Amino acid sequence: MFSKACEYGIKATLFIAHRSEKNQRVSLKSITEAINSPEAFTAKILQKLARNKIVHSSKGPGGGFRIEKDEIDQITLSDIVIAIDGDQIYTSCGLGMEECSEEAPCPAHEKFKPIKESLRITLESTNLKELMEDINKGLTFLK
Repeated sequence: MFSKACEYGIKATLFIAHRSEKNQRVSLKSITEAINSPEAFTAKILQKLARNKIVHSSKGPGGGFRIEKDEIDQITLSDIVIAIDGDQIYTSCGLGMEECSEEAPCPAHEKFKPIKESLRITLESTNLKELMEDINKGLTFLK
């Protein structure tokens, strides 16, 4: 459903948020180990997330990635998806056709409309804090 970059971005953001709640900054290496992702690819993803002010990064000793505690419940899955992949998940054709719209629909256009709307609502209404609750309880995992 999501690009590999988006999957890593969501997992990395959750890991950073989890550590940020404990007032810890995390290194790129610790993120890649925790979510089992390639380091160079993850670095590029984190750059996008930082440019979109989803994560904050600082260099040097004591540096790393963090999310402000008061931002954790404000960041939604939609924020992360749009930062990494744009809004194509909501706007692109479900069959991958170049031209698909209300005026020129693909054969599955009407079937995909409610699915894409439901996905949009879910991603916009799900924040990091919610997802971290089950991680903190050991009920869900990032690997």
